[in-house]
Amino acid sequence: MLITGAVVVDGTGAPRYEADVRVAGARIETVSPRIAPKADEDVLDAAGLILAPGFIDMHAHSDLEVLRPGSHTAKLRQGVTTEVIGQDGLSYAPVDRETLADVRERIGGWHGDLPDARFTWRTVDAYLAALDEGIPTNCAYLVPQGNVRMMVVGHGAQAATAGQIDRMRGLVREGLDAGAFGLSSGLTYAPGMHASYAELAALCEVVAEYGGYWSPHTRSYGRAAIEAYSEVISIARDTGCAVHLTHATMNFAPNRGRANELLDLVDSAVADGVDVTLDSYPYLAGATTLAALLPARFTEGGVVGALALLGDADAVEGLRVAWEETGTDASHGEIMDWDALQISSVESAALAECAGRTISQLVGEPALGSPPTGFDAAVQILRRDRLRTGILMHIGDEANVRAIMGHPRHMGGSDGILVGARPHPRGWGTFPRYIREYAGRQGIFTLEECIRHLAGSPARRLGLTDRGTVTEGAVADLAVFDPLRIGDVSTYDDPRRDSDGMTYVTIGGELVIDRGRPTQRRAGRALRHSAGGAR
Repeated sequence: MLITGAVVVDGTGAPRYEADVRVAGARIETVSPRIAPKADEDVLDAAGLILAPGFIDMHAHSDLEVLRPGSHTAKLRQGVTTEVIGQDGLSYAPVDRETLADVRERIGGWHGDLPDARFTWRTVDAYLAALDEGIPTNCAYLVPQGNVRMMVVGHGAQAATAGQIDRMRGLVREGLDAGAFGLSSGLTYAPGMHASYAELAALCEVVAEYGGYWSPHTRSYGRAAIEAYSEVISIARDTGCAVHLTHATMNFAPNRGRANELLDLVDSAVADGVDVTLDSYPYLAGATTLAALLPARFTEGGVVGALALLGDADAVEGLRVAWEETGTDASHGEIMDWDALQISSVESAALAECAGRTISQLVGEPALGSPPTGFDAAVQILRRDRLRTGILMHIGDEANVRAIMGHPRHMGGSDGILVGARPHPRGWGTFPRYIREYAGRQGIFTLEECIRHLAGSPARRLGLTDRGTVTEGAVADLAVFDPLRIGDVSTYDDPRRDSDGMTYVTIGGELVIDRGRPTQRRAGRALRHSAGGAR
């Protein structure tokens, strides 16, 4: 394959230049001002187009999506060629029978589900082998700490014993031996939230041995956000483990205008030799499940236990006080604003009319038994949808978003949830939005720096030394786009709209987007990391 006449933005932050690029097999063979075509090679005309390394989504929720049939255009038409999955401390490996059943219920609002027969794996190694059978994008996996704790300690808040910590360290080590790139935690999600500083540090010591990184969803993104970021950076300092602050935000009203406090914390740690990076998405709304906001005591008995408590009058009154008067551990210490929480997905067909509406707008909804208040509506939808309801949280601050994305150690991550009737538009628009809106209209960074944030820096974080740049010998994961057309068109009202302007995308030298259309090739595979580097 020969790509001619392109303007190359190479992923390093260096100035753009014009060149032809020859791909031989899976790799870039030649980058030169003029290359004569061979008789037997495909020639792609890229005159007037930007050729960049394929983008790396540092926070993706495609763990099951890539196993479904289809072309995955939500990501490919953004130019994404690699996704980092296993996020927020909960995913599908490692598992035992009970843990698999629980996580399928617990994170169905993030991932949907697959038929029982598809879950043929239990270990990280077997899950990666399932990905190797053919997926639309490359995937890098993180061992989910919540799974590990669930398998060894259970759902409860009890402290792990020394023996249990050793068993958890062994499970993390098994995942890293299989090729995982590090560890993820969900420290506002049960059961990961119950891990102490010492327990987390013990697991991070193993990650550090392998040269991987820890990706924590911290204990708070509300008024205690800085304290929560300080905790995970302190663990990184104590253990020598690299830390990546995923979906790094300063959300909720108490944090407006406070992004520099987070960035000062990062800069101070880096100056001390701590390896800290961060990612963000270029939107104001967050996304999760409504059940994720339940206090820890509701989750200690798993999904069945939580549903039982939601049917107990005293427990429900305690929940009302926590949500509407005091704040809780899982809601970032903030009081619920029912006007700001919007239903993005429901599992029950009987609740389909709830999607797209705020909790406040569900007051009096017949499908929920005509609840009199927003709190009552939230409880009813949790019960009737068996905790599988997805939500958007309109809680962001634009000044914080701009400040964080401009930091030199920042990378792009969509946090894109691709299931449900009205999911977050970031699953379809994050990377073109960075280019059009923030490198283009707002000028937060140059296009060259933007592409470094979206490709070169993520590859370095992952240890992918032969990806993330347009250089001879690198793997040919490439995105070729029209700089005049590139942009997101997904919206909160109409989120499932593929982005504009992506002309060609290659993964390992295989053309997966050709003149804006998917080729249906499933050219991705599981990438694997080891102490000696990625492979």
